[in-house]
Amino acid sequence: MKTPDAIAGAVLDPVLAAPRHGRRRLVAIAGPPASGKSTISTILARLMTGAGYPAEVVPMDGFHLDNTVLSELGFLNRKGAPETFDSAGLLRLVPALANDRQVFYPTFDRDRDLAIGGAGSVGPECDTVLVEGNYLLFDAPVWRSLALSWDFSIRLDVKPAELERRLAHRWIDHGLSTEKASIRAQGNDMKNAALVARHSLPASLVIGPGGQCARSLK
Repeated sequence: MKTPDAIAGAVLDPVLAAPRHGRRRLVAIAGPPASGKSTISTILARLMTGAGYPAEVVPMDGFHLDNTVLSELGFLNRKGAPETFDSAGLLRLVPALANDRQVFYPTFDRDRDLAIGGAGSVGPECDTVLVEGNYLLFDAPVWRSLALSWDFSIRLDVKPAELERRLAHRWIDHGLSTEKASIRAQGNDMKNAALVARHSLPASLVIGPGGQCARSLK
């Protein structure tokens, strides 16, 4: 199985070859929870910057609705599902990332389990923005409109058993017992992973379970 460094290295040239439609190149890195989006995005941004194309990573997680709002809507136990994000807010941000000189965006503090408005920024020196998140290629109302903005898109596919293992380890790292971590992974997290698998739009490039790259028609 290829390492995240090897995967990022393999996609570098295709990403750099992608034509842009705005001031900056916009690249979506999509996939289920624990598929490696954050890790690969960070490595790819570093490689692009080193190649002379300054890149920034913008995680979709900053658009999590606040727990108070989720409680009022009855969605708190489904946090991480598509309906628990401000998808319209993300849709408004993406064109700004492509064209505005300076852009501020919300980030997500996982330890405090809340979004922080205006905590991230993309400056005028940025050449490419790598947006990473579960639902960037999700085929559902509002979400599917995002696909029109990407100059290049990457989908990470991981076998369910491996996803479940990674998700359980993630929750153990956040202080849950092995039993509770397994229950959390098998419940809400894997439901969201299944949604992504069933309702994904085509990507420019698909990274398979073994790290192999395959072109896809958009």
